[in-house]
Amino acid sequence: MMRALIVDDEPLPRERVRTLLAAHRDIEVIGECRDGREAVSMILAEHPDLVFLDIQMPELDGFEVIEAISDEYLPAIVFVTAFDEYAIRAFEVNAIDYLLKPINAERFEQAARRAVDRLSQSNSSEPAPERKLLDLIAGLRAARPCITRFVVRSGSKLSFVRASDVDWIDAANNYVRLHVSGREHLVRDTLRSIESQLDPEMFVRVHRSIIINLERVESVEPYSHGEYVVRMKDGARLTTSRSYSERLRALLR
Repeated sequence: MMRALIVDDEPLPRERVRTLLAAHRDIEVIGECRDGREAVSMILAEHPDLVFLDIQMPELDGFEVIEAISDEYLPAIVFVTAFDEYAIRAFEVNAIDYLLKPINAERFEQAARRAVDRLSQSNSSEPAPERKLLDLIAGLRAARPCITRFVVRSGSKLSFVRASDVDWIDAANNYVRLHVSGREHLVRDTLRSIESQLDPEMFVRVHRSIIINLERVESVEPYSHGEYVVRMKDGARLTTSRSYSERLRALLR
């Protein structure tokens, strides 16, 4: 009996995976997690054999979950994703199982059976699964181009915001908030994930919960104990934290 964990911040995909797994008598669902931090805790505590892992989640994304647990325990992973074609090609090249949202039942059966077969067998000529996963993550992060626009949702309407038009970004619970010429837009993602996708020559993190666009800075003033007050062109006054000030000091020099 394989022990499986379902990790997704949205209830409908969790229910979909749970329903499809009900047909597999050799797979037992031991729990569900709603974000990355819950997933890390449960994986390390319960040691599931198989994890259906969403990639885009609050707190920690799917890749960060793997990095957090990889030194201690790493189960077989089936990614559940709405990622673009580049990431899908990377999954295929690295022989990593994945499911696209919305989840197709036939494709799910294929991924689940493949995962069970892989867990049942041992092939020493193949790279270790954890090595393949970590290589995949490193490759995606190194080669993925910087984000040039954000997709923002208002009800059923989707619109686009150019990254270069964003003045600054801050964390807002399970979202990040884009500040654009006095307007605010919410994007469901983590600040750490957004930071990794932005052009580091244009955007710099100045606080645990704030990223600024350097081209939208009006002035910078020393504050205290290595901190600064950054005045943005949209009128916002942001105070840096000491631990994130070094990059800003280097740019000022």
